[in-house]
Amino acid sequence: MAAHRDCSYKAVMAAEEVYHHRTLPSGIEFAALEIPGRRTAGYEIRIFAGMAHEPDDRGGLARVVEDAITKGTQTKTAQEVTDAFDALGAQAGAAVGRESMLFRCSCLPEYLDTALALHAEILRAPTFPDEYCRVAVDLARQELTALEDDPGDLSRKIMGPSAFGERLGRHELGSRESLDRIDRAAIVEYWRKYFSAARMQVAVGGAVDVDRFAERVDQLFTGFGDRENGRTTFAAEFRPGFTHHPKELEQEHLLMCWPGAAVSDRDYPVERLALAILSGGMSSRLFAEVREKQGLVYWVGAWDEHPRGSGRVFMGASTTPPRSDLTLATLLREVDRLSEDLTQDELDRARVGIVAKTQTHGDITRARVGELGGDLFHYGRPVPPAEKNAALQAVTIADVKRYLAEHPRDPLCVLALGPRPLEVVRTK
Repeated sequence: MAAHRDCSYKAVMAAEEVYHHRTLPSGIEFAALEIPGRRTAGYEIRIFAGMAHEPDDRGGLARVVEDAITKGTQTKTAQEVTDAFDALGAQAGAAVGRESMLFRCSCLPEYLDTALALHAEILRAPTFPDEYCRVAVDLARQELTALEDDPGDLSRKIMGPSAFGERLGRHELGSRESLDRIDRAAIVEYWRKYFSAARMQVAVGGAVDVDRFAERVDQLFTGFGDRENGRTTFAAEFRPGFTHHPKELEQEHLLMCWPGAAVSDRDYPVERLALAILSGGMSSRLFAEVREKQGLVYWVGAWDEHPRGSGRVFMGASTTPPRSDLTLATLLREVDRLSEDLTQDELDRARVGIVAKTQTHGDITRARVGELGGDLFHYGRPVPPAEKNAALQAVTIADVKRYLAEHPRDPLCVLALGPRPLEVVRTK
């Protein structure tokens, strides 16, 4: 009998880590992770205002708001806002997603309150100077132009509506036509409609006095916006089919997807392991078989994406146009092969890889806070790494086979971006 790897994580998990979860009087959902011994702290503010909330004819608006909202408040210019964060040595950032917008900060613990107050001022009292609004729209146009030279990102933009539906599948940069319709009035209207305490989740971690920080959050955001809870989940839609996007390239970029498990689904740990076996490193099936052994592709990968309550499994590859049909068939064959010849050694190796990755990035306060924020978003509660790793630990080969049967790779959505359509498209 082959010796199995020891995937135990219990010996190295920090037993003293304590999670907190509560709803503050202001309506904010709050979670905290005390990590004794850290000399850093971080927080993440999530507002349920994302691409799915944009008006139908103003794609790209959420991204423009995220860019413009830091360009001045009622008491500070854009430069003074930047200088204030720099003076704290804080690392602040923001991002826009399908369903929400994130504002992050990590800093030394003694500056946490000051940084939070800065973010409160930015979110509650932005001035949206007209010149900065125009610049934000112009920058989005430039990024849209640059996207044409990136086959990977361009493929994901094109496939979005088929993979997730017209609303959840929107791209953060919208289109040239939709960007032309965005002005300061549209930016302000979006902010007034969707920015409020009732739409916020706040996660904090590291060296933090939890009760004091929670009180500060509540104090800074009480009375912010209306009381309507806008944390509704958008339904994801899936539109299978084969598409060719003609483009003069030396390569053919293939992207495909099919419905998978939601993060909160019992099968999510199984999906993580299946994807790690396919694409978890240089010993993974896609890399070893498709790239190293057959030499079909110079890039190949598999991953999943998750709006709340749904999931999609993706595979992608870059190959030469004459090899695109063979590459597609080989990729799909590797998925099918998982249910035929998966070994315990492969499953154990994938499990060890995921646990090791979790514990490696677990040393970074910012990453742990991001994970905590994701837990609030997907599960509605903090989920300690021990619980997630126990779920991974319980997955068997039979679970993987059942998952593959219950989440088949057909119906399939496939996009070929490059000079040559796939055979299945040519013969339609």
